Amino acid sequence: MSTPPRSAPLVMLGIESSCDDTAAAIVAASGDRGQILSSVVMGQSALHADFGGVVPEIAARAHAERVDLCVEQALEQAGMDLSDLSGIAVTAGPGLIGGVLSGVMCAKGIAAVTGLPLVGVNHLAGHALTPRLTDGLGFPYLMLLVSGGHCQFLIAGDAVTFTRLGGTIDDAPGEAFDKTAKLLGLPLPGGPSVEAEARKGDPARFAFPRPLLDREGCDMSFSGLKTALLRARDQLVASHGGTLTAQDRADLCAAFQDAVRDVLVAKSRRAIARYMALTPAEPAFAVAGGVAANGAIRAGLERLCAREGLRFLAPPLALCTDNAAMIAWAGIERLGRGLVDGLDLSARPRWPLDDQAAPLLGTGRRGAKA
Repeated sequence: MSTPPRSAPLVMLGIESSCDDTAAAIVAASGDRGQILSSVVMGQSALHADFGGVVPEIAARAHAERVDLCVEQALEQAGMDLSDLSGIAVTAGPGLIGGVLSGVMCAKGIAAVTGLPLVGVNHLAGHALTPRLTDGLGFPYLMLLVSGGHCQFLIAGDAVTFTRLGGTIDDAPGEAFDKTAKLLGLPLPGGPSVEAEARKGDPARFAFPRPLLDREGCDMSFSGLKTALLRARDQLVASHGGTLTAQDRADLCAAFQDAVRDVLVAKSRRAIARYMALTPAEPAFAVAGGVAANGAIRAGLERLCAREGLRFLAPPLALCTDNAAMIAWAGIERLGRGLVDGLDLSARPRWPLDDQAAPLLGTGRRGAKA
């Protein structure tokens, strides 16, 4: 497939279906950043509420039913039709394979009918390139990608080159927030629920651990923190005759959130030191992913960057969680470099951004998780 003339501004349809949000968006290149012409997200929280988490089979069916509707609405909101597009970008992984397949097959169908270039995008690259979409941030910059399923420090060298400095060796912070919410009887997704409770709590009441701060490097762990909260909850329940008071719940959330923030800030300081050794002309630290919406974590990272002399960037809250605008922009970055895929594009449940780094998490037939 040929790419549009370089003089023509690129206008990309993005499709995202890697977890439990079906999304489509239209983004146009505007100078060194993007202009979001439309963004549609159809969530699935109500479908999974009774199960305490995302059920892959339910998610896949919902994506298959909604993805074409999302595309139709995105085109309508942008006042465009398919002939106005330069290409189609779609999340090709990593993610729940049924959902990823739904998006990839929809994108392939549109590409086959229209002849438009098809661009497979790594979902993590979508998050990592969001500061370029919103602010036109120049390379290289340091990125903390912190979401429900991933947590890693990356140096973005260019739109397709990412060097991982470290990451979680077990649970991602978003996963830990969700598990904390379940343990405390709070609604999912856990991030907003725990943050709301934490505002009413005393973080000093419980001395939760800050895992791996005694270990060199930028790797993190959040599984032990979740276990510490479980033990504290059980002790409270036992001492209160089988109940947990509202203040107990708020204090547990506040202590847990402070511990996550402290780990992320401490490890960010180490990642910054390694990044600054590259002597970037305009040093910048960006954060993206669902947990980037947490106000306490954002504030802690912003204070750190102010002390270290780096520009701090965080996306608007609507672009922290999964969305198709970031996929469309990542597609623009790739298409502008002549990187396109054929109709044999595969959906991938696992797809590390830095495939040269040693795996942080387990491998198998599907490859390394991160």
